[in-house]
Amino acid sequence: MSSDQQLQEEEMGATNSTATSTPGTRKATTQTRMLTTTTTTTTTTTTTTTTTTKPPPRNAEEFKSTGQNETSITLQWNKVNDILDYTLVFNGREIHVTASGEDNVTYIVSGLTNGTKYDFSLFTVFENVRSSGVNLTAVTAPRNADGFKSTGQNETSITLQWNKVNDILNYTLVFNGSETHFTAPEGDTLTHTQPGLTSGTKYDFSLFTVFENVRSSGVNLTAVTAPRNAEEFKSTGQNETSITLQWNKVNDIFNYTLVFNGSETHFTAPEGDTLTHTQPGLTNGTKYDFSLFTVFENVRSSGVNLTAVTAPRNADGFKSTGQNETSITLQWNKVNDILNYTLVFNGSETHFTAPEGDTLTHTQPGLTNGTKYDFSLFTVFENVRSSGVNLTAVTAPRNADGFKSTGQNETSITLQWNKVNDILNYTLVFNGRETHFTAPEGDTLTHTQPGLTNGTKYDFSLFTVFENVRSSGVNITAVAALRNAEEFKSIGQNETSITLQWNKVDDILNYTLVFNGSEINVTALREDNVTNTVSGLTSGTKYDFSLFTVFENVRSSGVNLTAVTAPADVKARCENVAAGYSILIVFDKPKGLWTEVEVNVTGKTKKYDNETQKITIPGFQPAKSYEVSIALLSENVMSCTPYVFQCQTDPSGVIAGSVIAALLFGVLVFLMVFILLKRPDIISRKKTLIEGSRQSEYSKAISFADFPDHFYHLSADENRGFSEEYEKLLPVGTDQIRKVALLPENKARNRFSNVLPYDWCRVKLSTSNPTGASDYINASYMPGYKNNREYIATQGPLPSTVNDFWRMIWEQRVKGIVMVTNCTEEGRTKCEQYWPSDRETCLYGEMQVTNRSEQQEFNWTLREFTLKYNTSEERTVKHFHFTAWPDHGVPQGTEVLIQFRELFRQHIKTEGTGEPTVVHCSAGVGRTGTIIALDVLLQQLEREKAVGINAFVHKMTLSRPHMVQTESQYVFLHQCIMDLLQPHEKTEENVYEDVDMIYVNATALREFR
Repeated sequence: MSSDQQLQEEEMGATNSTATSTPGTRKATTQTRMLTTTTTTTTTTTTTTTTTTKPPPRNAEEFKSTGQNETSITLQWNKVNDILDYTLVFNGREIHVTASGEDNVTYIVSGLTNGTKYDFSLFTVFENVRSSGVNLTAVTAPRNADGFKSTGQNETSITLQWNKVNDILNYTLVFNGSETHFTAPEGDTLTHTQPGLTSGTKYDFSLFTVFENVRSSGVNLTAVTAPRNAEEFKSTGQNETSITLQWNKVNDIFNYTLVFNGSETHFTAPEGDTLTHTQPGLTNGTKYDFSLFTVFENVRSSGVNLTAVTAPRNADGFKSTGQNETSITLQWNKVNDILNYTLVFNGSETHFTAPEGDTLTHTQPGLTNGTKYDFSLFTVFENVRSSGVNLTAVTAPRNADGFKSTGQNETSITLQWNKVNDILNYTLVFNGRETHFTAPEGDTLTHTQPGLTNGTKYDFSLFTVFENVRSSGVNITAVAALRNAEEFKSIGQNETSITLQWNKVDDILNYTLVFNGSEINVTALREDNVTNTVSGLTSGTKYDFSLFTVFENVRSSGVNLTAVTAPADVKARCENVAAGYSILIVFDKPKGLWTEVEVNVTGKTKKYDNETQKITIPGFQPAKSYEVSIALLSENVMSCTPYVFQCQTDPSGVIAGSVIAALLFGVLVFLMVFILLKRPDIISRKKTLIEGSRQSEYSKAISFADFPDHFYHLSADENRGFSEEYEKLLPVGTDQIRKVALLPENKARNRFSNVLPYDWCRVKLSTSNPTGASDYINASYMPGYKNNREYIATQGPLPSTVNDFWRMIWEQRVKGIVMVTNCTEEGRTKCEQYWPSDRETCLYGEMQVTNRSEQQEFNWTLREFTLKYNTSEERTVKHFHFTAWPDHGVPQGTEVLIQFRELFRQHIKTEGTGEPTVVHCSAGVGRTGTIIALDVLLQQLEREKAVGINAFVHKMTLSRPHMVQTESQYVFLHQCIMDLLQPHEKTEENVYEDVDMIYVNATALREFR
């Protein structure tokens, strides 16, 4: 081998070495390869010239491509014997390859273009002689596709996309161990959708570009299928500002996205199969569209949609606007433009579609009267209800049955009705006023309406009240009883008739006169006085008459009168008896009835009972003539014509009388001498008794130091001293004149016939009546501590004297009234209620009286009245009413009465103008005298340190009879002083126990006995 050939082979070896060593020196290698090629060509020319005669070596076997990439192809062949030199020719290029010691020769042709087909020729070279050569076509691997990505997916497919590589049309997609081959259509971008996949699953894809069955290295992509949509996506609840959504979790996927109103909310699911989400911040009564996506590896499901609404707002102004016994009317304001509403009560529902207008009204029929119902009103929007607003309403109760007037008097009407079921509340309406009642036990309710005007028609409406709802009401018209006729009296009588007279009541003309079970209807004339003569009566008989004022078929309470017909005339004769010193009057028993016979002889009158028909009257002179008048009496009514005759005494008694007189004188003288000689102490004893009597009658004041001994002295022997003192006080003053009180026209003004004021100290009413109306009232001026007219003691007013009572208060300028009785005691009327009820005004005659205040305490009530008379100035009167004092008795203890006395005493001190204070009980003597005496005696005790109880009671009884009416009240006065002087001591027995609980004053009782 020449040096040039050797150099060429070394260069080829170097080139081969370079080609198989470092791919990164491609440029340098190319340059070397070009140089080598040139050298080889030169060498080849030289060789051809020098070796034409040598045979070529054998071609290499198993020449093949064993691999490639985008820039190289790996070639392999079997070495031919021990030949080491080979020449590889492709694309006009030659590459000299020197084999190593192995049997197989491998050579990598680099610097190639991807996806390109190359034609290789391999020559075995021996001694510069080539074999005939073996050929091989091989290609470089194509370039990987760009832009390989997932462009979409659903639950069962994934869409893949990539860019076509040059003009290569074949591609292979490998996943899950399977291959899919594609031949590209027209266009630069290739798309493939892989079907048949599992939802929510991750897949690894490899994409190979295929050129001449050679793949590129491949590009990889991980993509997922869309997850399955959540099931049971629903709204499970809502309120006005939120909606609660619920769905079932998909497999083990934890991520979900909720889309509404253009916003997204992402969730990571907690443990559990069911997921719940409450969406806040919403608007009431609004429809919302929700989309829920299951999210797997940032890939959403196709999404499930739901339309849900927030609860609408509750209706405003839900109320009951009316009801009757079987229905309730409800009203509410419409909510925005929502038209649908549901009303629920008693487990049933009623649906409404609202009409035009902002206010909706519904009347619920078919209900039960007097029943409470619970209503719930729901606003309904898209079949979703609001939370609901509740209302309790009641139907009107049934009207009361049996509503009627059961009685009346001049100032009140009594009403009655049957209780409705178990309803306890009722309202009575009349004259624009309402009175409310809570029913007591029982089925029948009764109410007496006071403060009415007599003879006036009233319209009453009664409402049953249940839960402050009234029934429709039942009405009744009733008339207050008329005022009784005044001045009802007998103005005359004879044996068979009685003439009655009374004052006409207002303009009422009809009256009914009742007696002996029969009635006489009287129609009055226009005069003020009505006169009627009742005839056909029996002589000397007592008749009880009741007179009723009649208006609108309603009678007044009636006023009563007892009158007696005159007894029959009597005829009598005189017979001699007792020698002319007595006369015997004999008369025949007349027809009819009579109670007494009155005989008047020489101006002296004596009465005998109706059992007497022969009357012997002594004390006359014999042989003289006397005028005798005899008349029958029946209840103080005398025969119409007394029978008068002359009675001649027997003259035989003159002599006998003289003899007897002489004898009697002698006997008297003898007796006087005998008594003076034997009992000289009788004269001094008589004197002592008289002086003791006077001392008792006008006893001096007892000092407070001596009073306890005085008290115990009087209490000894079962209150003997009290009894003796009180007995001596009983007749004091009773012989004084009471002419005015006994006048026939004034009898009806007296509550009791034995309690009458004395003429000298009675209170007189002023009168401007030209007819000379009576100035009489049963009232007396009473002495005080320093003033003889400090008090007025009066009886409790009668219905007919209430106006007179207020006239007296006004005329005497009274500023305080002390009342020590109750209007009714033990079922009997003791005093008319002469004042109006609290906060009311009444007219008494021409006197307007207003009750400004009323303060009730345990033992007394304090009131304040204002008075107006004929629109003159207004005056204030305080009313002190002691309510704990029994009639004819004494209070439970002294302390409470002493406290009460302090109340009105302070008022008297404060006013201090000298006007009298009016004090009254029922008769105006017992309790009245006791409280006046207590007031005066306590003043005396305070100023003089001594007290004269007996003396002051004596002084009071000279001004009005029976003051301090019972012994117990007399003892009570002493006990009051004792308790003040010894406030911490208690007596073992109540020494002032009531000793006379029967209403008969001591004087009348003694006279009866």
